[in-house]
Amino acid sequence: MSPDKLVYMANQIARFMETKPHAEGLAGLASHINDFWEPRMRKQFFEILETGGDGFRPLVLEAAEQIRRPA
Repeated sequence: MSPDKLVYMANQIARFMETKPHAEGLAGLASHINDFWEPRMRKQFFEILETGGDGFRPLVLEAAEQIRRPA
C-alpha cells in the first residue's frame, strides 16, 4: 500500500474519532487499527512514524503508543 494511502486511512479514522471525547477517541482509534489492520499495515504505519510521521493528524500520533507493533 502506498504510504499516502495508509496516512489517509489513519486520518479518516482519526477524523471520526475526533467527534468523541478525547480519551474515548484516542482509545477507539488505537483499537480500530489494532483490530482491523493486518500486521503488514501496522508495520508500514510504524515505518512512517519512524521517518517523522508526516501527514498524520495529531490524534493518530498520540494513539501510536497504544497501537501494537507487529512481531
